[in-house]
Amino acid sequence: MQNAVGRNVLFLLLGSLLYLAGCQAEWRSSTAPKTLMHVFAFTPLEGATEEDFENFKEATAGLTRQIPGLRQVWVGKLREPLPQQTRLHTYGVAMEFDNAEALAVYADHPAHEEWVKVYEKVRMQGTTTLDILGE
Repeated sequence: MQNAVGRNVLFLLLGSLLYLAGCQAEWRSSTAPKTLMHVFAFTPLEGATEEDFENFKEATAGLTRQIPGLRQVWVGKLREPLPQQTRLHTYGVAMEFDNAEALAVYADHPAHEEWVKVYEKVRMQGTTTLDILGE
């Protein structure tokens, strides 16, 4: 009899833990931020040096400290090249913004203007850009 009670208590505890885990998962999914991802791919400039790329990566990372609403940035090679007209885009950047308004602030921000000068040293003209709104 005592064994059955202990087993029932154990099942009750396990069931409660599973229930609470499910509640937390539901809470997290319903309160997930609705951010905007600004993603672009580009073709590297033939004459760009390793130093130019390091400066570009540092400048891109530094934008999060300068642009309100810019949460995170990623810079790197694309897993697979993206064919565009007569060239291949092989590098990409992803920027997570709070919302579309933060992206608009970024576009007109003086730090963005300075960043473009560094970006121009590593890429050929013409990027493929996507803005993805979180739902």
